[in-house]
Amino acid sequence: MRKPKKSKKKAAVDFRYDTGNAYVSWAAVGENIMGQEAEEIIRFLYQPAKENEKKYQRQFRQVVQELDKLIQLSRPAGKLTLGSKVRQLEEKVAKYLKVKYACFMTNATSCFEVAYKFAGLKAGDEVIAPAITFISTISYPLTIGAKVVLADVDRQTLNIDPQDVARKITPRTKVIIPVHLGGYPADMASIMRLARQHNITVIEDGAHGFGGQYAGKKLGTIGHFGAYSFHEVKNITAMGEGGMLVSNTAYGKDFAKARFVGLDMSRKIPNWLYDVCTLKSKDGCFATGNYSATEVQALCLISQINRLEKIIAQRRKATTYLTRRFEKVEGIIPQKLGDKKHKSTYHLYLLQIDPEKVGGDIQLLKKKLAAKGVVQIPHFAPLYKFSIMRQLGYDTKAIERGCPVAEEAFNRRFTHLPLYNFNDEQISYMAQAVIEAVEEMKRR
Repeated sequence: MRKPKKSKKKAAVDFRYDTGNAYVSWAAVGENIMGQEAEEIIRFLYQPAKENEKKYQRQFRQVVQELDKLIQLSRPAGKLTLGSKVRQLEEKVAKYLKVKYACFMTNATSCFEVAYKFAGLKAGDEVIAPAITFISTISYPLTIGAKVVLADVDRQTLNIDPQDVARKITPRTKVIIPVHLGGYPADMASIMRLARQHNITVIEDGAHGFGGQYAGKKLGTIGHFGAYSFHEVKNITAMGEGGMLVSNTAYGKDFAKARFVGLDMSRKIPNWLYDVCTLKSKDGCFATGNYSATEVQALCLISQINRLEKIIAQRRKATTYLTRRFEKVEGIIPQKLGDKKHKSTYHLYLLQIDPEKVGGDIQLLKKKLAAKGVVQIPHFAPLYKFSIMRQLGYDTKAIERGCPVAEEAFNRRFTHLPLYNFNDEQISYMAQAVIEAVEEMKRR
């Protein structure tokens, strides 16, 4: 048998598979992404419009032919998860937000979970969250048997009300999790003051807030931890899902371990490549799960971050137009535009009405807008409305009585309008539809 030639030294493509100078290597990617998969991805991302079906199919065949030629000149990606693109994204985000640590994960829900674990949250501890938010804000506390205490919201922004937070803090309060609803900043100065007074960890729910600012700091970087969502409906997305956990605390050093099963490459057990360990929290230690994200997701998000400021500017322009139209109409309470201290991401447009002045509540307005072809969705229902709270033993009627602003706002005052990249005609139509619907209600 002829002795194989020595191969050139190659960099390892994965911590488990060293393809260095091995003649028979073990690649990190078991089955490469082939041309067929690439074609299907292109077809999925760019689907034919009905009026262009035949032209699309002709053009697609040309694309496939050119793609096949390109594949003949290429080699497959050596890494599909937690590789150089994920690192590049995390470095880009850390620089953009001016934080020490950033960790790309599967979604914001997983980011919250890891942050709660670092905060040392355990069964019997209490978490204060706003009554109006998405369920994932409190999913982990409910899962482990921590007590969720819902605070009422500010009447104008629907963000968490620090005064109600202060009333609901007890010796068992371990975490406060303010939400920047629709991308508009919560009152972080008041929240952080309460946290310092009572030694409470603050986890910012910045699911809507990537790129917004409060008092010169990016949303999500003011608390001890911040978590963002890059789900498909957000201002920017990581191929449909994705989350980012950030921090300036020392816990950030262990984010990578927390993301991937506690795997520790800095030390090894006998006869093996690495160790698996627990991670230190504010109060003890914890085991973690797997929340890994892919290289393609990171690549997509890197590209979208490059145009984030333009995206926010477009949404700001639409918000400004709507607010200028609405503020001239008695009974409409328009979205705040912000100021030097408060800079929104304009993810959602908060539309409120004064039911007494317009002669009806938001439920009637929503029906009228739907009839006029304007989609609007109130984000979100108060959490005490959901069965899960009752099923876990919460006295939801008592919680409702303790959150009068949230209750009244949801039933009578608010909804959200979309702020996508509409053209001027669509934005004008939406504004006019709201005004006409309100005037119709007044005439009743």
